Amino acid sequence: MNADLAALIRRHLQAENAHDLAGTLATLHPECRFADFATGQSWSGHEGAAAHYRQWWTCFDVEVRRGAGQQAYWAADDVYIAEATWHGRHVGRFLGIEPSGRAIVQPFVVFLSFRDGLMAGERFHYDLASLLRQIGADPIPALAGLDHRP
Repeated sequence: MNADLAALIRRHLQAENAHDLAGTLATLHPECRFADFATGQSWSGHEGAAAHYRQWWTCFDVEVRRGAGQQAYWAADDVYIAEATWHGRHVGRFLGIEPSGRAIVQPFVVFLSFRDGLMAGERFHYDLASLLRQIGADPIPALAGLDHRP
């Protein structure tokens, strides 16, 4: 494990959880790339990263935390893979859904890459249908009829 990059990740998470845009961007390489596989969105550079964070922070008042049983791994000195969870509330319009104020607890997996001592990118995967159900939308109505569902 690269101790400098581990410290960088901690600084990044502190700034992200505080919704401190300047502090968050300070941990990112100027040519960073973000990919949200659930929505199909991607962003590039500090301007793109700022748009990504503004989108999430205006839609959800969230904090990133690692939950029980979730793991993090260094795949190499310059690749970090982690399971974590967004904890928060739906506070702004998301994918056309008006804010419900409902709580969300959304697990996700993120792949981080690094360049020149900064984060070069985030690629994250999560279950969009689960997130939508938590905020009050039912993206797949047929699921409601399945047995063994609360």
